[in-house]
Amino acid sequence: MISPTSLTELRDAVLSAPRVIAVGAETKPRLSAVEAVKISTRELRGITEYDPSEFTFTALAGTPVKEIIAALAEKGQYLPFDPMLAEAGSTIGGVVASGLSGPGRFRFGGVRDFILGVRFIDGMGRLLRLGGKVVKNAAGFDVPKFLVGSLGRFGVIGEVTFKVFPKPESMITVELPYEAGAMSRIANSRFEAAAIDVLPGGAAMIVRLAGPEKALGVLAREIGGQIISNSIWDAIRETPWSYKTDITPDQMADFKTAHVSCGGNVAYTQIKPARGMTLRGDAPLWIGGRTRFAIEEGVKQAFDPQHRFPTLDD
Repeated sequence: MISPTSLTELRDAVLSAPRVIAVGAETKPRLSAVEAVKISTRELRGITEYDPSEFTFTALAGTPVKEIIAALAEKGQYLPFDPMLAEAGSTIGGVVASGLSGPGRFRFGGVRDFILGVRFIDGMGRLLRLGGKVVKNAAGFDVPKFLVGSLGRFGVIGEVTFKVFPKPESMITVELPYEAGAMSRIANSRFEAAAIDVLPGGAAMIVRLAGPEKALGVLAREIGGQIISNSIWDAIRETPWSYKTDITPDQMADFKTAHVSCGGNVAYTQIKPARGMTLRGDAPLWIGGRTRFAIEEGVKQAFDPQHRFPTLDD
């Protein structure tokens, strides 16, 4: 494991071996389980710029997400997509590389909707700056968004810039029986739910509302159900679930074997689903195959013609 402490050392680390892969806190170890020299970004940490009035910050890739959340909270701001595994130590570079968003993705969009710019080292050792540090910047190709979910296969992220939102005045969580029709109705209603998840077992769903406190009480009564602690969302972001494994993939359709998030768009499970990506364990990285786009090969050739980094199929 190589642990650079500066972007210059990061460049040297990339060029030090014919095959390398970046890792952060390894909270999602299957994503980097390939034969390659590992380059840890954990010593590249710290918020380098933060302008609350512009609602943007820039941080080195190894900065723990938990530190960023705390710094933003002091100024009444936050990352609405609910970064996952913050308590486990996930880094902001790992958030980008994995492309993993939490329950807030349902209302506000995922990681790719908040990233503005990156500095990263490509396979030829070039330190590239792409995107910008302000919201109103549309120059060039939007490569920062392409790196979201790239799993470190095109370069090593050294620094990232994100936009943030004002933190809501208040939040409230309602638990009620799960019904597909009810979930659809709430998702498309004037309630403007900040998040909708189905709890393991498939019997209950939870709805998060955000906004003025007085209004939330009225909306909660209209939705029905029971008001519960908002702390359940902190637990969800740490993926603490355990499921039965003596079932078949087709049984996942009834939501009884997984935690379903983002209004039914994402499911987390310990069994092998019909299609998905493995975060932990020794299953194949891609289950059921993945979609391949022509642009992928073009970007790989531009940033890593010598294939210093593994491919997305490794």
